[in-house]
Amino acid sequence: MNIKIAPSILAGDFGQLGQEAKRAETGGADWLHIDVMDGHFVPNITIGPDVVKALRKSTKLPLDAHLMIDHPDKYAPEFVKAGADRVSVHVEAPHPLEATLKSIKDLGAKCGIVFNPNTPFTISKEVGQLVDYILIMSVYPGFGGQKFITEVLDNVKAAREFANQSGKEIDIEIDGGITPETTPQAAAAGANVFVAGSAIYGKPDISQAILDIRSAAEKAVS
Repeated sequence: MNIKIAPSILAGDFGQLGQEAKRAETGGADWLHIDVMDGHFVPNITIGPDVVKALRKSTKLPLDAHLMIDHPDKYAPEFVKAGADRVSVHVEAPHPLEATLKSIKDLGAKCGIVFNPNTPFTISKEVGQLVDYILIMSVYPGFGGQKFITEVLDNVKAAREFANQSGKEIDIEIDGGITPETTPQAAAAGANVFVAGSAIYGKPDISQAILDIRSAAEKAVS
């Protein structure tokens, strides 16, 4: 299993986001996770395409934009144009899911779907043929620093089973309450991409924090 660590820039210092992106890159991260919130789908407002455009100039890491917004079909292409390499959208949001995913792929980016903790994992044949990755939320989206919800491991297992049966390489990403202590559970259930905010940016040594999560995941699946 190809383990990847994706620090969430939401937990970084917003006064120096470019430097925070570089810290993640030099610290050994695989992706940079960008939490996009609109104040409607979730009760918080964060980052728009212009910030993604600025971050693109600051790092060579793949930018993983997680759109926690209403009507992502209207905005997903703008994030790709701004420099996002991967864009994921919620299955719970109001939008034509298949068309949204196609619009992301048509611009050359990877597309993903996201499931909230209380949404059972289900996927249609059409959507399954499009997705490059599946993101399972292990907290309710909107704010960082929340506690890991263990019940979502059933969704992780179901997503991994789907990925294994799909005949193509599909990453299973998990986001929320990820620490070296919770990572082994998620890895054992089938996750291979780990999004962490405060567990990385909240530590004095970002390189060690990334290594600790990576090691925890690798040991769980070795």
